[in-house]
Order: sequence, then C-alpha cells, then structure tokens
Amino acid sequence: MALFIVLSILPFFPFFLVYWGMYIWKKDKRSALRMAMDVTTFFLVFSVSALFNLTFDSNFGFYLTLILILVALGFIGGAQNRLKGKVDRGRMFRAVWRMAFVIMSFGYVLFTLFGLFRYFMQQM
Repeated sequence: MALFIVLSILPFFPFFLVYWGMYIWKKDKRSALRMAMDVTTFFLVFSVSALFNLTFDSNFGFYLTLILILVALGFIGGAQNRLKGKVDRGRMFRAVWRMAFVIMSFGYVLFTLFGLFRYFMQQM
C-alpha cells in the first residue's frame, strides 16, 4: 500500500522504471514507451484525482476522471462505428488510455503548479 501511495504521488517514477526495464528487456524504444505510458496512466488517474480533490476541496475527482474516460470511450466507439461499421474494442481502449495519459500528465503538472502557487501565496 505504501509503495502504491508513493508511486501515485510521484507518477513519473513508474514511467521511468517501466521504460528503463522494458528497454533493457526488449531493446525497443517504441514498445518501452507504450508500456511506460500504459502503466503510468493508472497512477496518474489516482494522482490527478487526489490533486483535483485538494485543489477544489472536493471528493469528486476520481468520479469525474472515470466519467470523462467513459465519455471518451463513447465518442471514440461512436466514431469507429460511423467510419468502419464496427467497433474494435482493443483499439478504442488503447486510444482512450493513451489520450488519458497525455491529458492526465498535463493535469498533473497544472494542479501541481497551482498547488505550489497557492502554498507560497499562503506563506506570504
């Protein structure tokens, strides 16, 4: 449990650990990057949810994240159905999960900077 908490607070650690481990094992930068993104997204979901809760003094962060991921799944699935006539679940989940990585990374940086700014403003 303590390891999960540390990795959720500092989600860039699992990214570098997984990337380094996969690169040494497979010798392929592309697959190492993809695996690192997939693993880190899991930790980013919890981290950004907690930062959202701290920033806005709420308990809705995790649920908001899940709702946004489900809405994105619906949009991607609908687009696939319109374009190809069928839904490839694997591609849909991968696309949403990797989009979540980019958005959650941005959210992590944004909420961290906002929290630091708020902390320093309270100290003055």
